[in-house]
Amino acid sequence: MKIAVIGATGMVGSRVVAEASKRGHVVDAYSRGGTMVQGAETALPLDLADTAAVAEAIGAHDATVITVVSGRTGSYADDVANHRALIEAAPSGRFLVVGGAGALQADERTLLKDTPGFPAEYKPEADAFSEVYEAYRGSEGLEWTMLAPAPVIAPGERTGEYSTGDDRPAGESISAEDFAVALVDELERPAHAGRRFTAAN
Repeated sequence: MKIAVIGATGMVGSRVVAEASKRGHVVDAYSRGGTMVQGAETALPLDLADTAAVAEAIGAHDATVITVVSGRTGSYADDVANHRALIEAAPSGRFLVVGGAGALQADERTLLKDTPGFPAEYKPEADAFSEVYEAYRGSEGLEWTMLAPAPVIAPGERTGEYSTGDDRPAGESISAEDFAVALVDELERPAHAGRRFTAAN
């Protein structure tokens, strides 16, 4: 497959590039600075706020991964606005959005982000990606999937083993390497079109 990774220089994006290229896929790495990432075929500058360019990239690839979290360097309102604009643009092509664990369900009525003890510093991001998820869930005619990590995700070991769940965490943590495995597995064998799922070690 020809795969685009938007946000390719980040913790998740760089590992997706590595995992996909190792499996023989052709990967184009997109980032604000257009920085080359190991395993990528090309590196190109792209800002998620440039909706037309993002839609064009999605249409030019067999699958696209969006791993951008604008709020970490700017405003989380930008994340919501950028995804709403992309939904409105209705790109033609399959794409997977990396979501947030805080927007997963703790139980039938409560999201993780709204439970006692949820870290306050992660609440703005969780609020934003809860809204992003609801926007995709209410959309029509798009080939989207959302993959949310376990509550704890960090660089670690690639074991190639993970568990999946739908709207509730499948475990407490996952390595960024195994999260990339789960993501590329979904690209190769789509099983969650038009919905969200989550992965954990």
